[in-house]
Formats: sequence, structure tokens, C-alpha cells
Amino acid sequence: MTPDQIHLLRRSFAKIEPKASLAALVFYRRLFELAPQVRHLFKSDIESQSAKLMDMIGLAVSLTDRPGSLESELRELGARHLDYGTLDAHYAVVGTALLDMLSEVLGDGFTPATKAAWTEFYALISRKMIEGAAAARIDSAASESPATGVPGKGKG
Repeated sequence: MTPDQIHLLRRSFAKIEPKASLAALVFYRRLFELAPQVRHLFKSDIESQSAKLMDMIGLAVSLTDRPGSLESELRELGARHLDYGTLDAHYAVVGTALLDMLSEVLGDGFTPATKAAWTEFYALISRKMIEGAAAARIDSAASESPATGVPGKGKG
């Protein structure tokens, strides 16, 4: 991401932060409108889930100038979301819900440049989370396979 895009992300997130609870509820309302089939994946109350969402977005935005740390954090998050039942196909609808939330909460502040920055940022987020989930699937399959006779492979 360019320095200008990072600036736009941080500036727009700073405007959302004071309204974090509202923003998260707007996000989940939109997500469940777009994909009601994912509602069952959210086992905790939506308020605590909303706080986690906004905290994670805030962390990701704060790490934009440290791409290695950001990518590591996102891969770990993707691996955890695999355990929650998240499918790769869910990331596209989450991206749409995120952009819709940003548009609604920021209003006129959601300029074309800001939208482009968030679109690129979410593409990075989803790509790294999917990579983390894929690595977790591989690790899980390797640990469940019979011993292969090769150190570090299988249970043996």
C-alpha cells in the first residue's frame, strides 16, 4: 500500500473509531442481509463480536506500515477463523459488507480514493487470512496422517 493509502485508511478509521459500536452493528446487519447463511457462525453475542471486529480492524490499520507484522497477524487470524467455520467464499461477502458499512458510517467522507484504499486493504486482509487458513488445513492434515517415517511428518 502507498503512504497516501495508509494515510486515508488511518484518517477514515479515526472517524469511525468513536462510533465503533454503531459501525460494527451496521457491518453485521449488512453481512446478515447479504449472507444470512453465515449467521450461525456467530455464537457469541453480537456486541462482544462487534468489539472484537473493531479491535481487529484497528490493529490491522495500525500495522499498515509494518507489512511483515500485519501479514503474520492476518495469517494467524485466518487460521483461527478456520476453526470458527469460515470458508474462503465468505471473504468476498465480508468485503462487501465492510465497504457498505464504511460508506454508510463515513458518508461523504467515503471518497473514491478512500474506497480504493479500503478495497485494496481488504484484498490484502482476505488474501493473507485465506493463506493462513490454507496453512492450518495443511498442518492439520499432516498431524492427522499416519507416520511417514520422515521426522516432522505425521504423528511418528
